[in-house]
Amino acid sequence: MADAVAQRTIDPIALRRAFGTFVTGVTVITTRDCDGNPRGMTANSFTSVSLDPPLLLVCVGKAAASFPAFNETRSFAVNFLHEGQVEISSVFASKAADKFQSVNHDRAHTGAPILTDSLTWFDCTVHNRIEAGDHIILIGQVQAFGTSPSAPLGFCRGRYASVKDPLPAGWLASQDMIIGYLVEAGNRILLRSDGKGGWVLPTARRRKADSQLVLDGGEALSLVPENTFLYSVFDVADSDPGYLIYRAELSRESAQAALPDGHAFFSVDALPYERIATHELRAMLRRYARERQDKRFGIYIDTGDGGRVAMIDGQSQSWTQAASE
Repeated sequence: MADAVAQRTIDPIALRRAFGTFVTGVTVITTRDCDGNPRGMTANSFTSVSLDPPLLLVCVGKAAASFPAFNETRSFAVNFLHEGQVEISSVFASKAADKFQSVNHDRAHTGAPILTDSLTWFDCTVHNRIEAGDHIILIGQVQAFGTSPSAPLGFCRGRYASVKDPLPAGWLASQDMIIGYLVEAGNRILLRSDGKGGWVLPTARRRKADSQLVLDGGEALSLVPENTFLYSVFDVADSDPGYLIYRAELSRESAQAALPDGHAFFSVDALPYERIATHELRAMLRRYARERQDKRFGIYIDTGDGGRVAMIDGQSQSWTQAASE
C-alpha cells in the first residue's frame, strides 16, 4: 500500500493523525487524589470491554497532570459529554487550577466525581491497571451508571463533530418502565397469571388515566378514570427496567363482564401472597390492603435507603377545576 510505513520509520505525528481519523465520543474521566481532591481530564480513548462482569477501559497518558491520581486510585468515573459541553471538554483538557468549579458534580457509589449534567456516566472501581507504553490502561468495573437522551459530542481529526440522528426511533423503548395496574372491583383485586404458577399485576403500555385500559395482551378493561392514580415506583433488580404501578377501579360494566384469559379476581382479604412473584409486589399489595382499610392512600417511590411514602389527602378533582381555585 502506498501509505504503508515500516515500523522503524513511524512518524509519531503522522501516527497520531491516523489514530485521529477514528470517530469517538468525548469523555471526562474523574477521580480523587490521595488528599480527596477531585481530579479530571478530557479523554477520548474509551472502550466498553465486558457485560459480565461489567467492564470498561480508558487510557491515561503518563505525561498528564492527573496521571499520579489515576495511577494510584481505587475508583474513577467516566463521563460522556453531550454536544452542549464543548466548553467543559476544553476546561478539562486544560491545566486550569480548579476544573470542577464550573461544573455540577456529585458522588454516586464509589465517591469519584460524577458530572451530573453529562450525557452518560459510569462510576467504577479499578478492576485492573496495565502498563502500555506511554499510557496506562485503566480497566474499571461499573458499579453504577446513568444516561440521558441528549446528543453526544463527537470528535474526529482533532475537531469536534456532531452525530446525525442521535436518538433513533425505538431507542428509549428498551428503557421504558413496566406499567402495572392494581385494579380493584368491589372487595377484589385483579391479578394476572405469570404462567409459572404465580400471580402478578396486569400490565399495559399506556399511562394515561383514560376510561379504557388496553392490557399488554390486547384486551380492554373499562375503568373509572377519576379513580386512577400513581401508586408505586420501584425496581426489582439492577437489570430490571423498573415498575410504575397505578391503582385503578374497574367500571361496573367490566366488573360484570368475562375476564381476559389468565386473569382472576382475589378478595383483598385473601390475596395469594405466597404465589406473588416478588417481594416488592407482595409488600406493595400488603400496603394497599392496609391503606384501603383507612381509605387513605399514599404514593411510594423506591430510594437507596428503603423508599418513601407520601400520603394523599382529599379526593381527586380535574386539573381544570383545581387550576381555577
